[in-house]
Amino acid sequence: MKDPCNLYISQRNKAKEALDILEKQRDEINFKLKSNDFCANLHKELRTLNMDIRITLNEIEHAEYNIQECISKNIPISN
Repeated sequence: MKDPCNLYISQRNKAKEALDILEKQRDEINFKLKSNDFCANLHKELRTLNMDIRITLNEIEHAEYNIQECISKNIPISN
């Protein structure tokens, strides 16, 4: 069985990679909106991307919490 800590670390890393991609897409849309502020499709894409970014940030936060929990449970406490 795989170490659960490594699973959470992998999930966090994948979410961070996804976040980088989403942020680049958001930057591209914001750049396009500078020249065409009234494009409804771009605004819709931007709202969708912003929601995806929030979801991804929550995934990262959840994975980091799980990592901390895993580490605290798997490290023996020495007195």
